[in-house]
Amino acid sequence: MSGCIFCRIVAGDAPSTRVYEDDTLCAFLDIRPITRGHTLIIPKQHATNLDDLDPALGAAIFTLGHRLAKAVRRSELAADGANLLLNDGKAAFQTVHHVHLHVVPRRHGDRLAFAKGFLLRRPHESDLTAAAIRAGLDRLDTEERDTRA
Repeated sequence: MSGCIFCRIVAGDAPSTRVYEDDTLCAFLDIRPITRGHTLIIPKQHATNLDDLDPALGAAIFTLGHRLAKAVRRSELAADGANLLLNDGKAAFQTVHHVHLHVVPRRHGDRLAFAKGFLLRRPHESDLTAAAIRAGLDRLDTEERDTRA
């Protein structure tokens, strides 16, 4: 879909700071983050809303959201938790009409900073933040391998 910014990101025709990518999904930093590490997960195949999304692909999106939420806890971002949010349709404040899951790192006692971030929505050292999240994913992979061994 040529008019969709997320489809253009997938195609490499629009800039993004990617933290994860596989054959079906792409995760990148939000350009107007609420908190440092605010990441969006999208299916590479365009789906405007949940009605258009294959349920298995939806499950994959939330599985990756779960992994990223765990990764930001293990990264230098040192999150204490995360909000996972998917706005479905205009009535739910969806502004980019390509399904996307927000993973928003949270810290204990961050209410004021969260509210300020929601209003200001300014980038936070994108390359360093993405590297920190990827390192968190690597730590998570190592933990999982060690647990299975």
